[in-house]
Amino acid sequence: MFSAALTPLDAELAPDHARFVAHCRYLLDEGCDGIALLGTTGEANSFSATERTALLEAVVAAGIAPQRLLPGTGVTALNETIALTRHALSVGVDTVVMLPPFYYKGVSDDGIFASYSEVVQRIGDARLKIVLYHIPQMSAQPISHALIERLRAAYPATFTGIKDSSGDFANMTAMVERFPGFSVLVGADPLLLPLLRKGGAGCITATSNLVARDLAYVYKHFGDSDDDAALKAAQARIVRARELVSRFPQMASLKALVAARTSHAGWQRLRPPLESLPTAQVKELLADATAFAAAI
Repeated sequence: MFSAALTPLDAELAPDHARFVAHCRYLLDEGCDGIALLGTTGEANSFSATERTALLEAVVAAGIAPQRLLPGTGVTALNETIALTRHALSVGVDTVVMLPPFYYKGVSDDGIFASYSEVVQRIGDARLKIVLYHIPQMSAQPISHALIERLRAAYPATFTGIKDSSGDFANMTAMVERFPGFSVLVGADPLLLPLLRKGGAGCITATSNLVARDLAYVYKHFGDSDDDAALKAAQARIVRARELVSRFPQMASLKALVAARTSHAGWQRLRPPLESLPTAQVKELLADATAFAAAI
C-alpha cells in the first residue's frame, strides 16, 4: 500500500524538503508500505528535473529506505525520462512509476512501445523495474492491454506492474485476469478492497495522505468476512474521505486538510496553474471534515 504523497511548497513555491520528509515519515508511521512521490498528486509535472532529483535525494539522505520509494520519472521528453530514471537508480531506488509520453495525441501503441523500449535499452540496468501509469483522463494516452502484453514479452523482468487511476474497475480486473504475476495497483481509494479480492496487488492513492491507517487495515484484512465490523468501518471511512476531498479540487482539498492537521498554513500552497482553495471553501471543507471525524 503506497501513498501518492503530496508535495509541500515553501514561500517561493519550491518543494519544501524538510516538510516533505516529515510527511513521508508520518505516512510510513500510519501504515504505508512506501511512498509514491512525484506523481499527479505530488504536482510532479509542475516541477523541473532539477527540483525532482533534489527532492528524491533529500528523502534518501534523510534515511528513508530507497526500497520504500516509487518516484515518478515519466515525462514528455525521452532523454529527460532516461535521466530521471537513471538518477533514481543511482540513489538506490529500483522501481519507478512511468507515465507514457503524453503531449502528442493520437500516438499509436507502436510509438509508445518504442518510447518505453528506448528507455529500457539506453539505461541497460537489470535492476530497473517499471510500474506503468494509466491515467487517461489526465494524460490522454491510455495504456492498452496489447501494449502491456508486448512490453512484458520484450522485457519480462522490467515491466512489473501498472497503476490504474482511470477509475474503470472492469479494466483493472481484466488486467488481473490477463496478466498473472503483474501487479495491478488501483489509484482510486474505495476500489482497493474490491480489487484486492479480485487478485489485485494494492494501491497508490491520494486519500492515503489522510486515511493511510484505514487503507493499511483494508490491505491487511481484505480477506476477512464482510461481517467484520472493523473492516467495514475502515472501508466506510475511506469512501467518505474520498468523497470529502472530491467536492472541491482534490489536491487543493488534500493540502487544506493536511494544513489543518499539521497547523502549518504553508501546506495549502500549490504551484500555478493549480490554485489553493478560496477561504470560503476551506472553511466549508474543514466543517465537513470535523463532522466526518465526529461521526467515526
